[in-house]
Amino acid sequence: MNNAEKFLDVAGCLDFFSGQDAGAAADWIAANAGRKKYFIGKNAESRSLLDHFTFDGVIDDFATPGSSWNGVACVPRSAVPPGSVLINCSTSISPVSVARLAASIGGEHAFSYSQLCRLLHPRLPLPEFVIQAREDLHVNRKNYEAVFDRLEDAQSRSIFNTLMRYRLTADVGCMADFSVRIQDQYFEPFLGDLDDVVFVDCGGYDGDTTEQFCSRYPGYRKVFLFEPSQKNLASARTRLRDVRDVDFIALGVSDAPGILFFNPDAGSASSVSASGTAQIAVTTIDSAVDATNCFIKMDLEGWELKALQGAQGHIRNGHPILAIAVYHTVSDFWRIPEYILSLQPDYRLYLRHYTEGWSETVMYFIPATPPV
Repeated sequence: MNNAEKFLDVAGCLDFFSGQDAGAAADWIAANAGRKKYFIGKNAESRSLLDHFTFDGVIDDFATPGSSWNGVACVPRSAVPPGSVLINCSTSISPVSVARLAASIGGEHAFSYSQLCRLLHPRLPLPEFVIQAREDLHVNRKNYEAVFDRLEDAQSRSIFNTLMRYRLTADVGCMADFSVRIQDQYFEPFLGDLDDVVFVDCGGYDGDTTEQFCSRYPGYRKVFLFEPSQKNLASARTRLRDVRDVDFIALGVSDAPGILFFNPDAGSASSVSASGTAQIAVTTIDSAVDATNCFIKMDLEGWELKALQGAQGHIRNGHPILAIAVYHTVSDFWRIPEYILSLQPDYRLYLRHYTEGWSETVMYFIPATPPV
């Protein structure tokens, strides 16, 4: 990656979809009118395509034979005839890998959703994550610049710029230097020595992150694992049955104790939601964790800021290491560091990213002065 030292040209990114020739769109549609068409990725973007084109299939090598998605047949890549048009609709995890797959099948007839948007916008809607980024960066650019200036190293600044550029354009080419490396999430060299640390796993899911932590840092003191989904928590207990000193806490974390609606059946994406089908009890980290020298990790599907408000005592007084997911809502890139630094300005900020798309970005807050 280039070690960019200035915040990106937002205006240039905002112009990405403007000024396209209407004739070019008509030419593209005419040139491909007689070709079979397929897409890869089952999401809001591919659903939008169905309003504009008739597709012969969605490529899914693992689908049950004869199955379909929104009325479109699921087919293996081997069933796609030469000369077909391939549309890459992947945006969140593996858009670069999917682009390579599409090119290997369709060659010059492989396109990304972003490329089609450049041709067909505003007829074809932009991805929702792009719309949100454009709106927030237009209003809050100074907040993003302030975070950029606080980032500790050139790699963090480069990642920040690249992610903002991708979120403003959905241009898959932006993400060419990234890979899917979920196994490295939360465990970076700049964290230093974590022996004798208390690990606070907020959004513990099935115990996968706690398992990694305990394996990497066997000298840890204790683990608090918060997971409100009974199904997920049962899986975590099974996974960690031979791991010492883990407190399994069947609660969510928030800014105050209480009851919230929750979507319990979305696996790792289970989250607090106004439309949730279940109710869960929540607590605060300040009331539930009576420990010092903590490493607090949060991936709460957009509830991180609320949970941090319930940990303000720890942040002010205990100065814990923090690893906070900031990717669920684009404004979290600045709202979360703004809040944490308002409580405790003595942090060094790092940013790392763990997929080829917009998901799995973690901001790290490392005490500049180690806690006593």
